[in-house]
Amino acid sequence: MVQSLTQADPLALVRAALGGRDDVWIVGGAVRDRLLGRGARRPDLDIVLAGDVAEAAQLVRRQAPHGTAAFALSDTFGAWRLVGPEQAWQVDVSPLLGGTLDADLRQRDLTVNAIAEPLSGGALVDPTGGLADLERRVLRLAGPRAFSDDPLRSLRLVRLAVELDFDVDPQTLEAAAQEAGRLDGVAAERIFSELRRTIVAPGALRGLELLHKTGATAAVLGELDALRGIEQTAYHHLDAHDHTVEVLERVIGLEADPAAVVGADLAARVDLLLAEPLSDELTRAGGLRLGAVFHDIAKPQTRAVAPDGRVGFPGHDREGAVMTRAILARLRTSERLRAHVAALTQHHLRLGFLVHAAPLDRRQIHRYLVACGPVAADVTLLSVCDRLATRGRKADLAIAAHLRVSAPVLSAALDHRDAGAAEPMIRGDALAAALGLRPGPQIGELLAAIAEAQYAGEVTDVEGALACARDTLAARD
Repeated sequence: MVQSLTQADPLALVRAALGGRDDVWIVGGAVRDRLLGRGARRPDLDIVLAGDVAEAAQLVRRQAPHGTAAFALSDTFGAWRLVGPEQAWQVDVSPLLGGTLDADLRQRDLTVNAIAEPLSGGALVDPTGGLADLERRVLRLAGPRAFSDDPLRSLRLVRLAVELDFDVDPQTLEAAAQEAGRLDGVAAERIFSELRRTIVAPGALRGLELLHKTGATAAVLGELDALRGIEQTAYHHLDAHDHTVEVLERVIGLEADPAAVVGADLAARVDLLLAEPLSDELTRAGGLRLGAVFHDIAKPQTRAVAPDGRVGFPGHDREGAVMTRAILARLRTSERLRAHVAALTQHHLRLGFLVHAAPLDRRQIHRYLVACGPVAADVTLLSVCDRLATRGRKADLAIAAHLRVSAPVLSAALDHRDAGAAEPMIRGDALAAALGLRPGPQIGELLAAIAEAQYAGEVTDVEGALACARDTLAARD
């Protein structure tokens, strides 16, 4: 399993600048991942040294290509950071905490992150047994203060467990749980970074379970915990929380094998959609996973029981969109991600409402595409995963009906996304002039009616557009 660090670009720079010294070590995730033979997301390095950190950082910068930034990290004990052009790599240069390498490594979070490799070569330094834990594939505390020194480490523990597919030592899990309540004092950006990576990891389902066991979910995403025990309608077989987890499981299955969910004809196009970058270091697949997590987030607040005992959640889609936006704002995500995931939540029921209108005509499909906007294809996939995870009364019939409607709608949504909206047959000012109307909301409504008729193939020229507008006005009189 164990292999030496390879000559990644930032490592070559550091060695060119500092390679003659015997007081510089590579530590942390770069050592761990390369010992595992596991490629990192990008070639980042953590360096510790006994000398002047600022001077060492500037020496590395002089070896680096144009566009490399170097700056002090004021909150990390005199550390410096170098970021390569286009953020392709990152090197953190830090002083030895505690004055010696042994003391520094014993203050790290986990034993597998407390292994040092001398920059000039030589034997690995492993005072906490990290090499043995790598062999056993287990995450274990490097020291008793690991989580109290930085509560974020309770989230990082979970993230590493699911990214590496490692077990967690029971005492380490207990120690993380004791400090998870202090996560409210950690910067929201750091929290979201760990949550994001946990949710997009292959072991995301296990990650949610570990987050709950440590108490981290209650601390940073209490709205998800609030879904536990929320009983649903007879058409569901799980409570709101476990249903949410199963929808996420279905989304993960969709990523792995789109053909099994949407059919072979659409699988390649869905693959391309999900691989598209979204924001906040997420692809649209990651956005869809977040949509699964948040789509029913408002069910506790909207649960209602009718006089005949039937359970419902009126407005949980709209209220859920508001809550989703607020949660993601609290976690300091980008506006683009907030809008995207909130739209998935808001529209996740819309396809289901169309099932009883099947077969759909072109006008109905157009209204759906317009209502769902830029997330039309994504939310269609979410709706399918939601339906597949709803297996209560008459589930087989309901799932079959939903899939019959989703196939043409998904195809249309992908087509619409690829082609974009058709050029309008007539501009708003020309329409107003031709019909003698004043500018205002009415013009927008008429243009929407024309666009719908155009999508349906009923309007093919300007005269047809004007006739459609006149018919629309006449129908409203």
